[in-house]
Amino acid sequence: MSLVLGRELTDTRPQARPGVTAARVADRWYSEKRLGGLSRFAFAITFLNIVGHFFLGFEQSWITPLVSLAAAYATELVGETVEARFSGRPLRYGGSAVDFVRFLLPAHISGLAVGMLLYAAENVAAVAFAASVAMASKYVFRTVVGSDRNGRRQFRHVLNPSNFGITVTLLLFPTVGIAPPYQFAENTSGVVDWILPCIIICSGSYLNIKATGRIPLILAWLAAFAAQAVSRGLIQGTPIVAGLVPMTGFAFVLFTFYMITDPATSPAGTRGQVLFAAAVAFFYAVFMSLHVVFGLFFALTVVTIMRGIWLTVTNLAAGPAPVALDRRAQHS
Repeated sequence: MSLVLGRELTDTRPQARPGVTAARVADRWYSEKRLGGLSRFAFAITFLNIVGHFFLGFEQSWITPLVSLAAAYATELVGETVEARFSGRPLRYGGSAVDFVRFLLPAHISGLAVGMLLYAAENVAAVAFAASVAMASKYVFRTVVGSDRNGRRQFRHVLNPSNFGITVTLLLFPTVGIAPPYQFAENTSGVVDWILPCIIICSGSYLNIKATGRIPLILAWLAAFAAQAVSRGLIQGTPIVAGLVPMTGFAFVLFTFYMITDPATSPAGTRGQVLFAAAVAFFYAVFMSLHVVFGLFFALTVVTIMRGIWLTVTNLAAGPAPVALDRRAQHS
């Protein structure tokens, strides 16, 4: 489905009719949903990184998030420049300074996420690699989602950028691991140990209610994760409590509210969200049974790859999407 310009000649209000969708509807959705969500998320992860390095006890060096951000920004700008030139369209970061900042919001989020979750000791080049892979995946791994008003195909990336960059880096760099979960509360104690997760849960819930609509996915993920822990305990003899303990960690909370819920790479419908969450939990259980560490990231990568393949196959089977024409152009 494509969003096009055009209105009925007898009614100046936007009409939701086949082939005639008001551009202001798209602008409103972008401003209120996607842009609002990105802005809040960018602020939250920036605040968490600052507080983490100053007070919480983040183990990474101070240069790590800066290097990760620089790599993410550069890759995003290069990718957009190349794509815009080959497709013959204006640069999305062109225009005003506000447009430039808005364009870099996803890169800002991914860069800080990669720098916060990976631990590479002094090998900051590995972190830069992860951030670059994360942003490059948006331009490499895509599927067709429709056509614009000019008949040009529209694409959407299918892999969670931050998660994919982390996954590839963990596979290629044996000395790189995930930051220890205790770093999020290393320097806190008492009631603060309860307040911090509550803040993340409340802010994440608000973000996913107002901007992403992924609350069903979160609930399904929590239920599916608990179910796989109990199932492994009953089938394999794994202590059930041990399987449930990861749910109490700060890293699990961040993964639940800020990574698996990426609206661009997860289903929008309730049924799809439930299946998506169950699939991630299933593959996590598989990796745990095979004694593969970092199962959360690998499981999400596998599921997003499978979903991307499914979307590509279904789009090919459906054939080319019809081009929506402006009603005024039809009468000209």
